[in-house]
Amino acid sequence: MSSPASTAKENATLLIVYDEKEARDRLRKIFEYAGYRALTVSDAPSALRVIHTEQCDLVVLDLEIHGADALALCRLLRAQPATKTLPVIALSASSDDSRKTDAFAAGVDDFITKPSNPDELVSRVISQLRSSQREWDLIGSNRELRFLADLGRGLLRAIEPEQLVSRVAGSTYEGTGAVLCAAFVNLSTDCEKGCVFDREGSAEDISLMHLDRLQSWLASTGAAAPVLMTDKSSFFLREEVHQVEYAVPLRFGGRAKGALVVAFDRREDLGETECRLVDAAAQQAALAAHISSLYQTARESSTTLAKEVDRRTAEAEAQRRFTEAIIDSLPLSLYVVDSDYRIVAWNRNRELGELGIPRGSVLGKNIFNVLTLQNRAMLSEEIARVFESGEIERLEHEATRSNGETKHWLISKIPMWIDDSGRVSHVIAVGEDITTRVEANRAVARAEKLAAIGRLAAGVVHEINNPLATISACAEALESRLHEGAFSQIASEALNDLRDYLGLIRSEAFRCKSITTGLLDFSRARASEHALLDLSDVINSAARLLAHQQRNGKVKFQIQTPDEPLPPLSGDAGQLQQAIIALATNAVDAMPAGGILTISARHEGGDVLVEVRDTGVGIAPENIAKIYEPFFTTKEVGRGTGLGLAVCYGILTEHGGSLDVQSTLGVGTTFTITLPAVNKIGESKA
Repeated sequence: MSSPASTAKENATLLIVYDEKEARDRLRKIFEYAGYRALTVSDAPSALRVIHTEQCDLVVLDLEIHGADALALCRLLRAQPATKTLPVIALSASSDDSRKTDAFAAGVDDFITKPSNPDELVSRVISQLRSSQREWDLIGSNRELRFLADLGRGLLRAIEPEQLVSRVAGSTYEGTGAVLCAAFVNLSTDCEKGCVFDREGSAEDISLMHLDRLQSWLASTGAAAPVLMTDKSSFFLREEVHQVEYAVPLRFGGRAKGALVVAFDRREDLGETECRLVDAAAQQAALAAHISSLYQTARESSTTLAKEVDRRTAEAEAQRRFTEAIIDSLPLSLYVVDSDYRIVAWNRNRELGELGIPRGSVLGKNIFNVLTLQNRAMLSEEIARVFESGEIERLEHEATRSNGETKHWLISKIPMWIDDSGRVSHVIAVGEDITTRVEANRAVARAEKLAAIGRLAAGVVHEINNPLATISACAEALESRLHEGAFSQIASEALNDLRDYLGLIRSEAFRCKSITTGLLDFSRARASEHALLDLSDVINSAARLLAHQQRNGKVKFQIQTPDEPLPPLSGDAGQLQQAIIALATNAVDAMPAGGILTISARHEGGDVLVEVRDTGVGIAPENIAKIYEPFFTTKEVGRGTGLGLAVCYGILTEHGGSLDVQSTLGVGTTFTITLPAVNKIGESKA
């Protein structure tokens, strides 16, 4: 049998409904030994009378009682509000499942088959009493939760201190049943607010409070915890009838911001539940007071804060625009993709040029759907390597525009990290136009190559010229003797062959001589006499010579010089004329079916530019890099030596100038000579 120490809810009253007296007495003794108060009745009507006159905590009901249906009694208890939660344990001699089902359907809480063990009976009673106690505790908790929820909703709208103290005092007054309730907050030296609800439920000001006592208590160390007062001389409320006060400080951040005080006429009216309600209300009020103080401070400085926010927003926007301007001003084409290959940045240089695309039409799109002209597999592999390795990828790319111009690019793909995870989040692709550098490097290599060939040519020419002179002299001597009749004894047919062969030897010897002379012109240091000259005169002189030399009426000459005098140059007029004639001759040869040859001059910055433009067949892109090489020519055998452009290039280099070419197959070619002009004191402006 269970000992009294194991019982739940001390002094609980049990009602035993059993028609057999011996069984009733046995059950009564079992429960009294277990520490309970036990009442016994024999029928249902008696049970109802006892339940309505006594505070019963549990009913033990025999389902086989005579005179009434025990299940009907159970249904009646469940139908009445006062007894619908009263625990009922049913006793039955039948263990049939249908019997149990009917019992539970009628509302019993437990079912025990007779005969039953006393310990089991007590255990079942303890279990049901505990369950009932938990239900009552839950009801009390629900009351507290409803109070706190209502108070919380009210405080959400109580930003002003006056609203705060009124809502806290009023809600606590109604929730605890106090006869008086006061709320007080001290948010600053000039912001003290209080509200007191009196016995009639009217809200009054802080005149009903001993404010000096309350403020002294809040300033002391004792205000760290709630205080229960029964000494009227220490009460905070000015009313002599109530007998007890309970004061809770409104503490937040280690500082008391006010207090909540309730008063009761009897000590018994201030129970544990009321104390918990006041404590919880004080906690919410403390938080609301802190929020109210923040609101007051924010409102006082709202104008300054708004100005500061506007200023910082403007600074951030200016910094963003400045950063974008820096990126857009770089002489680079730049875009950024994220790990999903979506474009997140696209600078201005990516919008310009023949392949430019507006920024607004690409942001957020997949890079492969935008750069459709690039090899998708290659581009994907390059970007993926950067994401995986975190290392910079660089490669050079050559592209030819629709006008035939070749551009060289250095493409760099750079990893970017935006956090400390160590994972590459973005890839920056930067394209740098290195056309000028590539062409300069090629020009240097070409110059070095030409210099080496020039040194070789100078040595070779000296060795070849002497045999050529001997061959040509012998050929001329034999021709003279032939004319004098020294070989008259030779048959006429053989004599004609001899005359033809000697003429061929002499002409080919002189042709070799012209080649070696060109090599000497190409190789020798041109330390010629430089003087101030007008390039317009050089162009006109070259044009006259070309007009005499060219008998092809299909080519039309156009000379274009500005009306205003060109700046003077320092150079050798003969050599510059030779260069212009060489370019013009090549232009005429490029127009076998006729066309227009234009020679024009203009002043641009500190330079004077001469353009030799034709409408001929053009130069194939693969030959552009070779045209300055000695002996390279696309003309038929015997029509050119391949030294003209090499000599021309050397002349212009010696004069501190340059030679550029733009050509399109089937459209024509333009050679541009750039020479530095001379300033007032006779020095080059280059």
